[in-house]
Amino acid sequence: MRKIILVLAALAACMMIITGCAQRKVVQTPEQQAGPAAESAQKPAAAKDLSKESITEKELGDARKAASRYTAKELASKIRDIHFDFDRYDIRDDAKPALKEISAVLAKNLKAKVVVEGHCDERGTVEYNLALGDRRASSAKAYLVSLGIPSGRIDTVSYGKEKPVCSDNTEECWTKNRRDHFALLEEGK
Repeated sequence: MRKIILVLAALAACMMIITGCAQRKVVQTPEQQAGPAAESAQKPAAAKDLSKESITEKELGDARKAASRYTAKELASKIRDIHFDFDRYDIRDDAKPALKEISAVLAKNLKAKVVVEGHCDERGTVEYNLALGDRRASSAKAYLVSLGIPSGRIDTVSYGKEKPVCSDNTEECWTKNRRDHFALLEEGK
């Protein structure tokens, strides 16, 4: 299945290159037509070879859909959570490479958007953790904006302590829950 997707993605890329370049009709003066190179100037050799191959619109559409699905899956795999220290919302040095990767993904795919989800550990009140989660998400958004991503392509939401990834009462577990999670949104969503 993966090989089929890769082949379809490559086919889609080739077809976009081929169909993206419109062929111009060459209008020649009578003097140009009289020359010996007139026949080769009217129809280049590359165009002759391409005219022998054809692909249906359905095949092209299927290839483009497969390529876009593969791209979205590939992009989502490059995005990972960042973590915070206890009761803090400043971006740690170990989180900066992940944020730079996210900005590279967004810069490469201009129609993609991201939602930054701020999370906290279970300690503290619901209200406090919602506010802290909001500050964590906002600090990640500000960092992405500083890397050149337009703020309109980044949304934030705070879940506070409502969606933990770990439920043990240990420091190791709490560390996992103090995070920003990034959800990539596809075009038109």
